[in-house]
Amino acid sequence: MNTRTRIKFCGITRAEDARAAVAAGADALGMVFFAKSKRALTPERAAEIRKVVPAFVDVVALFVNPDPVYVQEIIDSVAPDILQFHGNESADDCERYGMRYMKAFHMGAPGMDTSEDVLHACRRHSGACAWLFDTYSSGYGGSGRGFDHALLQRVRAADDALPLVLAGGLAPENVAQHVQALSPYAVDVSSGIESEPGIKSAEKMAAFSKAVQVADSRST
Repeated sequence: MNTRTRIKFCGITRAEDARAAVAAGADALGMVFFAKSKRALTPERAAEIRKVVPAFVDVVALFVNPDPVYVQEIIDSVAPDILQFHGNESADDCERYGMRYMKAFHMGAPGMDTSEDVLHACRRHSGACAWLFDTYSSGYGGSGRGFDHALLQRVRAADDALPLVLAGGLAPENVAQHVQALSPYAVDVSSGIESEPGIKSAEKMAAFSKAVQVADSRST
């Protein structure tokens, strides 16, 4: 069981939001490089935000079925600590950059609607540093909707499971119950800490972190 649940605030689009996220206790900040997202960043804007992120807070670059040339451009200009792949990328697609990566899985998507299917898909990415579980949506995340956590049953029981990152429908009001029920390695939130799409609320980020801390204290 984890003694501390890590926190990733995703979809950071402003330097002030990055600073507020760090002040709230975030372990990682997510930057989105997917043009169809409301939270998408240009390489130039991301590099500026990157400058305000201090030591010991990871920057995670999120992609959806990207062109490898574009991924390399982001690696070179933004210097992310971890890559996150949110599309249909193969293990080879994710590992070609020689960097740590997380693979996201869309719970409830076609072919991902049983716990056996989920575990099989995860095992194709045994080289990842974590498996992230989000709700299936046409927008690849940020939908604010949760999923049936019974789909994680086989993953949670597997001896070869990687660290579990829980996403999808999390908010300050419900994250504690999910942490207590599932004991994930980390939680990942985007829309649940926003005042509007792409604009983070410092108050909601602080409340989210506090709720996770309370849940952790009850689990020890």
